[in-house]
Amino acid sequence: MNYARQSARTAYQGNAIATASPARLLVMLFERLVLDAERGQVALLSGAREEANQQLVHAQAIVTELQSTLDADAMPAGQELLALYDYLQRQLIKANVSQDQIAAAEAVRLSRDLCDTWRQAALLAAAASA
Repeated sequence: MNYARQSARTAYQGNAIATASPARLLVMLFERLVLDAERGQVALLSGAREEANQQLVHAQAIVTELQSTLDADAMPAGQELLALYDYLQRQLIKANVSQDQIAAAEAVRLSRDLCDTWRQAALLAAAASA
């Protein structure tokens, strides 16, 4: 990709993040989590260990951010959500450290499910405020 195109893409992405609602930012974070988990799984399957590590470590960082910003006591089912994040984190670590395909697949599945759930919640919240 040439420099001008990359620069325009970076500017567009930065603007999308800067103008997104908190709900949309959360969905965007989950979409990146799904992408990283999927890429990590594919890299594990193809034997690209360094690429798998890079993708899975980034996914772990996203989950860590989700865990650290969740006020589990302030929301209904907050403790249960925190437990899901903890489980997802363990699966990502297991996939990365042990090159465990089953753990990688579970991390992808759970990431997708959480992303879909937060996407639906954001849509409902936007409809309720409109």
